Amino acid sequence: MEGTAADGTEPAGGQGPDERPSAPPGAAHRNATAEAAGSAQDLGPQGPRPAGEPAGGSQGGGRPKGIRTGRNLPAAIGVGVVLGALVLVSLYTVKALFLLVVLAAVGIGVVEMARALATRDAQVPMPTVLTGLVAMLAGAYWGGTIWLLGAFTLTVLVLLVQRMLKGAEGYVRDASAGVLTAVYPALIAEFVPLMLSHEDGADRVVIFVAVTVCSDIGGYFAGILFGKHKMSIISPKKTWEGFAGSVLACVLCGALLVRFLLEGQFWQGAVVGAVVAVCATLGDLVESVIKRDLGIKDMGNVLPGHGGLMDRLDSLLATLFPVWLLLAIFIPS
Repeated sequence: MEGTAADGTEPAGGQGPDERPSAPPGAAHRNATAEAAGSAQDLGPQGPRPAGEPAGGSQGGGRPKGIRTGRNLPAAIGVGVVLGALVLVSLYTVKALFLLVVLAAVGIGVVEMARALATRDAQVPMPTVLTGLVAMLAGAYWGGTIWLLGAFTLTVLVLLVQRMLKGAEGYVRDASAGVLTAVYPALIAEFVPLMLSHEDGADRVVIFVAVTVCSDIGGYFAGILFGKHKMSIISPKKTWEGFAGSVLACVLCGALLVRFLLEGQFWQGAVVGAVVAVCATLGDLVESVIKRDLGIKDMGNVLPGHGGLMDRLDSLLATLFPVWLLLAIFIPS
């Protein structure tokens, strides 16, 4: 979710005008898009900016006078509500049904990741990675960590041998891309079934998802309302004010949910929330770097107002293991 946790202007994973990637060799059709985006950086909320005026408008490099969200907000909210309802209904009815939701979301993420890497001529055998994804998910939920590790190891070995049969040229490039996709998002996502396998697994998953979403929401609104101080050259739209909003929203949400869903302590939930805010922001930046290197704006367009599944999964993937670990330590099942 690049651009949500602390940026306030481009929460849907896109790159703002000051964040244009360098187009890869041979990608002339993307150069035109990048140039068009570049011309937009001279536009303020009310039209062309006078010569010499700083990019932040007349506020000394701060946020512009008008609030520009960078996304179709009604569509984004609608999609978010539908996804939230799907998660809750499947979680609290049949857990196996929720596993299918996870499998579908991460599977689409694998496809998006593979297609994105293909823009740099890296070939990922999607059937192999998707088969490994199914094996890892089933192994994690019904067998535990040992079966998960075994399924992942077997997936990596198959990827390496499969690519070897095609010859040496480009082997390291393609094998690295295949293993990367098997890890991000496939392996990391398997901490969901590990979390769900607990007796109170549904509540743990709700905490994980809700606190991470609060990071996006808190950072988004704090950023567009108060954002002035840039946070990272990787994603110039992010601000420290947006990050503060993420931390506040996550700490409050974590403290309340851990206390009332798992009967833990308020301070334990607050710690979970603070860690989520940091990890979610780092997850945004990681995907931002990947997309900038590949010269793309979004990983996909399957979700109106959001981009691709990977543009929604980036923060969730980065917070999943820390939440799983902290809850296991604080409230062992």
